[in-house]
Amino acid sequence: MERSLSTVPVGTRKRRGEGHTRREEILLAAKELFLREGYDATTIRRIADVVGVSAPALYLYFRDKDAIMLALCDQTFSLLIEVMEGLEQQPLAPLDRLRRCGAAYIRFALDHPREYWLTFLSGNTPEAVKKSGHRPETIDPDAPGSKGAVAFAKLMGIFRDIETSGLQLHYPVETAAELVWMSLHGLVAALVNNPHFPWTRRDMLIEGMLDMTVRGVVKVK
Repeated sequence: MERSLSTVPVGTRKRRGEGHTRREEILLAAKELFLREGYDATTIRRIADVVGVSAPALYLYFRDKDAIMLALCDQTFSLLIEVMEGLEQQPLAPLDRLRRCGAAYIRFALDHPREYWLTFLSGNTPEAVKKSGHRPETIDPDAPGSKGAVAFAKLMGIFRDIETSGLQLHYPVETAAELVWMSLHGLVAALVNNPHFPWTRRDMLIEGMLDMTVRGVVKVK
C-alpha cells in the first residue's frame, strides 16, 4: 500500500473511461499530503498540483477536502470489511469468530499503521461522520463515508450470533460492540503511536487484550 506521490505532468488528461484512475491518483496524493504536511495545511490546490491537474478539474471528482477524507476512510474500512467477510465464510463458532475478528483488526492496524492513523488517530473525522455516527440503521450503505457503519454492523452481527448460540452478554449488543472496538483501539493506538517503546512481548499484549475484551462483554461459561 505504500506508494510515492504521483508525478503526472500538469495538463495530462485521462481518456474516456479512465476517470477512476484519476480519482485514485487524487486519493493517493491527498493521503500522502495529509500524512506528511497535515490535513489543515493541505489545500485543494496543493493536491491538484501534485496530481498534475487544475483545481477546477479536481472538483469534478471531489467537492472539497472532507469528501476526499471520506473516501480515504472508506478505503480503509473497505479493507476491514473484506477481512470480516472472509471470517464470515469460515465455519467458526460465534465466540471464536469474535476473537478472530478482534485479532484480524489488530493485525490490520499494525500492518497499515499510516492508514490507521489517518482514519482513527489524526483527529480529522469528516463532519458527515461526526453527525451520522456509526449506527447502521441511520446510514445508506452506499453513501460516501458509510463503510465504517457497515463494518460496525458486522461486528454487532457477531454479538447477535453469540446470543443466538445461547451465551449471554454483559451489555446490550451495540454497547458490547462499542466496548470491544474501544478496547482494541486503545491497544492499537499505543502500539501505532509508540512503535519503538519498550513494551513487553507484543504477542502477549495482543492475546491478553483479546482475553480481557471477550470476557469483559461475554458471559463465558
